[in-house]
Amino acid sequence: GIVVSIQDEKSQHKNRAKALRVLRSRLYEAKLKEEHRKRSDERKSKIGSGDRSQRIRTYNFPENRVTDHRINKTWYQLDGILAGNLHPVTEALMEYERQEQRAAFGTVD
Repeated sequence: GIVVSIQDEKSQHKNRAKALRVLRSRLYEAKLKEEHRKRSDERKSKIGSGDRSQRIRTYNFPENRVTDHRINKTWYQLDGILAGNLHPVTEALMEYERQEQRAAFGTVD
């Protein structure tokens, strides 16, 4: 915990008031640090490592397969997806995002 002890003044009331001001400022700083840490962690989780080995999607032509590694889903419609039929991929990504948001707010269907 946070402890503040001030004995600058002869008056107990003045020391107490000063200690409360110091305590309030320390609590405020701790809250700001925690919020900054949360924002930073969230930003890092969205950005990823930037490493080139971090795969997003694999297009396997011999097997006519597309795999999205972020959501761990595979479609056997490579020809259609490359022709512009992205609906199955976008729907799966949007559903994954909705589930992530529900999990973040603690409401799972």
